[in-house]
Amino acid sequence: MTYRTACSTLLLIALAGCGSPEPEPTPTPTATVAAPRTLVGAELDFSTLGAKIEGPQGTEIETVLSAGNRTLGKMTSYVACPGGTDVCEPGTMPENTVYTYVHSITLAERDDDAEPQPADGPEAAEETPPTLFRTTAKARGFNAAIGYSRDQAEQALGDSDAITITFDAEQLIWRVTKGEGWKPGTTITFWWQSTIAPKGPESAYLLEVDGNQARATGPFPPEDKPVEGKPRK
Repeated sequence: MTYRTACSTLLLIALAGCGSPEPEPTPTPTATVAAPRTLVGAELDFSTLGAKIEGPQGTEIETVLSAGNRTLGKMTSYVACPGGTDVCEPGTMPENTVYTYVHSITLAERDDDAEPQPADGPEAAEETPPTLFRTTAKARGFNAAIGYSRDQAEQALGDSDAITITFDAEQLIWRVTKGEGWKPGTTITFWWQSTIAPKGPESAYLLEVDGNQARATGPFPPEDKPVEGKPRK
């Protein structure tokens, strides 16, 4: 082997070593944001409900819905155990118990003395403020069972199918999408189910009517917070 041949061989070996592929970096996982999901609203059969949970304010919680100096209506809420339950005490119920959260909202009567607000711009008359009822926190333990009173929706909105329900960012939204508008003085009952019992009333609900928003207090599943000094299981 000549000197030139030996050098060429060594060079090829060196280049082969330098050309070995490096391991590809591990891809970093990215969080996927779940898109809003439309849910099918069912009629609630009240005969399937058992006793109501009794809290510091009794078995029902009533909240006045107000926006500024205007009263929009009132909300009466309660949580019931399954049918056949004579006393609803969450601490004594089985772990798989399903609790039904019920919220009845009655709009205030129209104030005929109130002057209508003027429209702003040529397109203002075509814009309709949203009418909706929703949770403002994650509906923990939600089991996908949800709905509203269709008979009441027929009376209040003129259409039993006027309400569309969505599950967005783990929050529940009942939105009026059809009908003639929510008539003052009428009531609509909304309901949903959770495998978690309420710990107490929370300001976790919101009603929006005619561009006015009112926060509401009612029973709600507690936030999952670890006890201080105690590790989470």
